[in-house]
Amino acid sequence: MKAIKSFSSILLCGVLFFLLTSYPAQAAPPQRIVSLAPNITEILFDLGLGKQIVAVTTYCDYPREALSKPKIGGFTNPSIEAIVTTRPDLVMLTEDGNPREILEKLKKLRIRTYVFRARSIDELPEAIRQLGFFLGIGKEADKKAQAMQAQLDRFKSETAKRSPLNKPKAIFVIQPEPLIVAGPKTAMDEAMILLGLKNIAGGSSARYARYSLEETLRQQPQVLFIGKSKGMEENIKKLLKRLQRLDAVEKGKVYTIRETLYRLGPRMLTGLNEMKAAIDQSGL
Repeated sequence: MKAIKSFSSILLCGVLFFLLTSYPAQAAPPQRIVSLAPNITEILFDLGLGKQIVAVTTYCDYPREALSKPKIGGFTNPSIEAIVTTRPDLVMLTEDGNPREILEKLKKLRIRTYVFRARSIDELPEAIRQLGFFLGIGKEADKKAQAMQAQLDRFKSETAKRSPLNKPKAIFVIQPEPLIVAGPKTAMDEAMILLGLKNIAGGSSARYARYSLEETLRQQPQVLFIGKSKGMEENIKKLLKRLQRLDAVEKGKVYTIRETLYRLGPRMLTGLNEMKAAIDQSGL
């Protein structure tokens, strides 16, 4: 009988040891964060963690406060030396953009890292929720995630009321010269699908596809979206002149959308609402 009790005690200790070592306690919330992606920077500020950010990339330009943060280089080629100089207790990367070798170098230096893994609009709310738990602000992040999910569900509900057999054709121009459009598995493609449109470049082999004017004219999209960017005005005019035979151009169904959809972050909903307003205005 004693032998059985002794064995049970040993087994219980073993189970406890396994649980403790397999599921480590959450580390203290970081106080010196380096963000290596614009969308991560925006999410951190939205969660009220702007003061904890000690450095960002040169592409992190929103919100305004991000502009005054020290810069550690570009999105794809940040300076490891500059990162180390900031003495971070956490460096945050995105799976959809930051090169894998950057993560490996940081790990070799034993710098704590976190990889934000959302690659689509649908994955964003849960990714924000997980990030909040990791950072020790789970309740705040969960509120943000729930609000975002509610808006996405509203879009889906409205789209479900429309006929799936008669989806208006659309295209989203990223760059007018040469013509680069949003292809499959981009946030813009997902936004068009979410809003009940058919992306004519959805079958392209590249996410950001080089598209021909001839194919655009052949496909005759009923609505044309153009991502707003500085210095593109003249090239946009030239593109619309070349596409003047499109019904969308002739009927004025051309809409400029701010670059909020380019980043999987809180402002993504702004871009979705702009596109939704454009669709409503077009009467499609």
